[in-house]
Amino acid sequence: MSDDKRLNICHVLLSRGFAGSERSTAESCNEQVKNHSVCLIVKKSNRKSGKSILDYLDSRVEVVEVANVFLTQYQIQKAIRQFRPDVVHCHLRRATRILSKIKTQAALVSTLHIGVNGKHFYNMDGLVCNARWQVKSIAREFKGIVFKANNSLSPHRRLTDDEIQNLRKQFGFNNQQLIIGAVGRLHESKAWDTLIAAYKGLSNQKQSVLTFFGGGGLEENLKSQAGNTSNIRFFGHQDNIKDIYQMFDLLVCPSRFEPLPRVMLEGYDAGVPIIASDAGGCGELIEDYGGDVFEVDNIDALAVLLQSFIDNPKASHRPDLSSHYIETANQAMLTFYQQCINHRLSY
Repeated sequence: MSDDKRLNICHVLLSRGFAGSERSTAESCNEQVKNHSVCLIVKKSNRKSGKSILDYLDSRVEVVEVANVFLTQYQIQKAIRQFRPDVVHCHLRRATRILSKIKTQAALVSTLHIGVNGKHFYNMDGLVCNARWQVKSIAREFKGIVFKANNSLSPHRRLTDDEIQNLRKQFGFNNQQLIIGAVGRLHESKAWDTLIAAYKGLSNQKQSVLTFFGGGGLEENLKSQAGNTSNIRFFGHQDNIKDIYQMFDLLVCPSRFEPLPRVMLEGYDAGVPIIASDAGGCGELIEDYGGDVFEVDNIDALAVLLQSFIDNPKASHRPDLSSHYIETANQAMLTFYQQCINHRLSY
């Protein structure tokens, strides 16, 4: 695609909160608005629910907030008619379902943040897959274009040794403690209960501490499982999480289901060694960029890996993630948009 071809790009995201899908969408909007017109359609924000994608958007991104329940489809269709996009990029199931019912000349694209969980995905002109297992899951009946993307990553600056030491002190850690990090929503799919069980079952925790960064409905249950111990600590959501990765000695991603975990990419970018389950994209990233893998929910296998690391910590490891850098990933996405536009015009 020619660099001087300016597009009208509309993203539609109707989720709540600010997790991986929302962070990825915000990064895409912010990168694309540098050279294109970008509109983001979201449901009306409820600030009482916590962080919002609106807090992370470039001011040049046009934002349209629509009702969550009544007249949602009508309001989205009206916004699209006014913005006149060349391409509409849907995120997650609800946005895809609604857009599949709307009449528009724009090319329709959907990212499989999870998977093809509804036939409306097959009404799109293009499907974006971040993981290889997602590509394999698409039925032959789909007549559009499939794009295996590299989940975008904005590389973070390297902290100095002094900054890392100060960060450790801020959270109450001394220089001798080995910090095991867990980052993400406190949700059943993340399998934090498996991690806590494995850690509590270790024969020798030595000077290690298991730390959780993130919030969610299971917080009290997980704290109860952890018990009254100073070796397992919960710190909630932190805005400077990309700094925090760099104070970890180990990152663990034990998920039961994970399309392609952004936290692992950010962990690799920080240079922290990783242990992950073999669920979905976790295993793919371990295969591509290194680390140790265990079978989902296998507490004993995870415990063995944790004990091995505590006894013999591994050095930092920063693989080449340049194919995921936001500029490269975005240019590939723009090329895909143009392919979908051409595909739309061909019928």
